[in-house]
Amino acid sequence: MRILYGTGNQAKLSSMRRALKNLEVEIVGLKDLNCDLPKIEETGKNPLENARIKAYSYYKVFQTPVFSCDSGLYLKGLPEEYQPGVHVRRIKDIELSDNEMLAYYSNLAAKFGNISARYQNAICFILDKDHVYESMDDSLSGEEFFLVEKPHKRREPGFPLDSISVHKVTGQYYYDIEAIDAADEQALDSGFYKFFRNIFREEKRL
Repeated sequence: MRILYGTGNQAKLSSMRRALKNLEVEIVGLKDLNCDLPKIEETGKNPLENARIKAYSYYKVFQTPVFSCDSGLYLKGLPEEYQPGVHVRRIKDIELSDNEMLAYYSNLAAKFGNISARYQNAICFILDKDHVYESMDDSLSGEEFFLVEKPHKRREPGFPLDSISVHKVTGQYYYDIEAIDAADEQALDSGFYKFFRNIFREEKRL
């Protein structure tokens, strides 16, 4: 089965392909389509609402199985005005580049000290007009971590905040503790894998 992942972020596309590698599916991204894409306003109040908005918009245009994901970043103890929520990259209506995003959240950590943070992830998958599946289960989200002021020297395009993400227990950058980073990555992969596996078992498509 060929499924469209409604993202132009190649890093996210690669991560999802890794998560679903043991299912008999081909995951393609928006850049693989080589066509004009709809402009989508993400007006949802939480990650699931935004995932739903995007998935329905792409399904309306392409009429093919499609899913979209969205994330919210929640910063423990910070005032509401500093909570990014679903607007992780958009600050004061400005879409930030990777470098701008890294600078913004590094400055927040400089202002407030190490910030306890957690991503909340959601997915909406439209198999066809009669079969829509959604989830914002904890299995799709990662563990709490610290955002810190000083960035790690390593950079991964599409994931700028990974450079200032520190494991809460060890106090080390995730980039320096590959075993823990891999374990959290595997947990996320497992959450998305089970989401799709359960759907396909129900539909008996695979």
